[in-house]
Amino acid sequence: MSPGIDLQASFIELLEGFGLTPGVAKIVWMPLPMVVIVGAVTVLALVSTWLERKISAAAQQRIGPEYMGPFGMLVPVADVLKLLFKENMYPAKTDPLLFAVAPLLVFIPVFLSFLIVPFGQNLVITNLNIGIFLWVSLSSIAPIGLLMAGYSSNNKYSLLGGLRAAAQSISYEIPLALSILAVVMMSNSLSTIDIVNQQADYGILSWNVWRQPVGFVIFWIAALAECERLPFDLPEAEEELVAGYQTEYSAVKFMLFYAGSYANLVLSALLVAVLYLGGWEFPIPVSILANWIGVSESTPWLQVITGTLGIVMTLFKAYLLLFLAILLRWTVPRVRIDQLLDLGWKFLLPVSLVNLLLTAGLKLAFPVAFGG
Repeated sequence: MSPGIDLQASFIELLEGFGLTPGVAKIVWMPLPMVVIVGAVTVLALVSTWLERKISAAAQQRIGPEYMGPFGMLVPVADVLKLLFKENMYPAKTDPLLFAVAPLLVFIPVFLSFLIVPFGQNLVITNLNIGIFLWVSLSSIAPIGLLMAGYSSNNKYSLLGGLRAAAQSISYEIPLALSILAVVMMSNSLSTIDIVNQQADYGILSWNVWRQPVGFVIFWIAALAECERLPFDLPEAEEELVAGYQTEYSAVKFMLFYAGSYANLVLSALLVAVLYLGGWEFPIPVSILANWIGVSESTPWLQVITGTLGIVMTLFKAYLLLFLAILLRWTVPRVRIDQLLDLGWKFLLPVSLVNLLLTAGLKLAFPVAFGG
C-alpha cells in the first residue's frame, strides 16, 4: 500500500474513533492535503526569498536584511502583508477576465505539483503511478498563463515578455521530458516513491546522478529555464522589458506570480533531489548504520529518527540546489534570446535524445546496473 494511502487511511480511522461516520471522515480529509501543501509550500517559498536576499548580499559583500526580525527573517512576511493590503488595480484597456485569470493559471499548477513530491518515506500526499507524468503535464499550463498575462495587459513590454515565456517554455520542456524519461526507463516506474526506492540499495553510489550525469545537467539547466531564473530570465528582463508580463500587475495578483515563481524553483530543486540525489535516502544506507550501532533496522525509535532525518535530508539536498541557483543568478550574465533558443533546440534537445537512446541501449546490455 502506498504511503499516501496509508496516511489517508490512518487519519480516517482516527476520526472514526471520535465517532464520525466513514463518509464524514472522508469529507473532512479531502481539503486537508491541499491546506497542508499550500501552507508548507508558502513557508518554503518565503524561506527561499529570504535566502535570495542573504546570498545575493554575501555575493556582493553586503549585509542584506538585518533588522526586521532576527537576521531579517521577517522581511518575506512584510512583503506578503504589503502586497495583501495594496490596492488591486486594473489598468485601462486591459481584458479584465484574462488579466485576473492569468496569475491563477501560473500559481495553481505549481502548488498542485507538490502533491506528488515525497518529502520522506511516509510523507507524501498521493503516490500516483503516473506522478512524474502529472508534473510534466501541470508544468505545461503555466506558460499559457504567462502568455495570457502579457496579452491581456495591453502593454507592449508585457506582450513581448509573454511571447518570450511561451517560446522559452516550449524550447526547454522537450529536453526536460527526455531527461526524465531516461530516469523513468531505469526505474521502470513513473512514481516518485518508486524512483527513490530504486536508489536505496547502496547509498550514495546508487543515486541516479552517477548513472545519469548528462541527464542531471540537462534537467537542471532546463528547470532553471522553466523557472525563468538567470541567466534565462528573458521573459521578465528588467533592463529591456520593465518587468515583462508582470509590468501591469500589483497587489495580490503580483503576489501570485511572485509566490508561483519561487514555489516553482523549490519544486524543481525537490524533484532534482528525488530523481537524481536519492530523495530522503542517506549517503550511507540505514541498514549499514544500524549494524554499526548494533540495533535492528525495525526498532521503533530508530524508524522515527530515520524518518525525521529523511525529511531533513530531502530539504537539505533541495536547498543546496537552491543555493546554487541563487548563486548563479548573481554571478552569471543574462543570455540573449537567440542564444537561449539555440541552447534549447540545437544543443540540449539532441543531447537529451542521444542520452535517452544511450540509456535504452545500456539497459538492454546491462539490465542489472540499469534497472532491467
